[in-house]
Amino acid sequence: QVLLVESGGGLVQAGGSLRLSCAASGSISYSAMYWYRQAPGKQREWVAFVGRAGNTNYADSVKGRFTISRDNAKNTVYLQMNSLKPEDTAIYYCNQYYPGRDWGQGTQVTVSS
Repeated sequence: QVLLVESGGGLVQAGGSLRLSCAASGSISYSAMYWYRQAPGKQREWVAFVGRAGNTNYADSVKGRFTISRDNAKNTVYLQMNSLKPEDTAIYYCNQYYPGRDWGQGTQVTVSS
């Protein structure tokens, strides 16, 4: 089983940017990869998808602001988040599955107004 470790979160003002990373313990070349998030008091939700061929898809709430990418040579998936809003505040998780399972620790993103 490939272990995933998220990093890159932090505190940022509204309108700012963050880049999250998801480092895998093994090869992810043959896996689709996903980012999810869970805001306080809310259910975890899917945010972005990148396929094996690099094709992408996004939740409507982040479309045009977030960009998912992958570097198979580094076994890493990224989430570039621009124009951040307070409602983006959440713990962000990456996962190989949809729906997700075997969750890691995630990385906290806090956007202040």
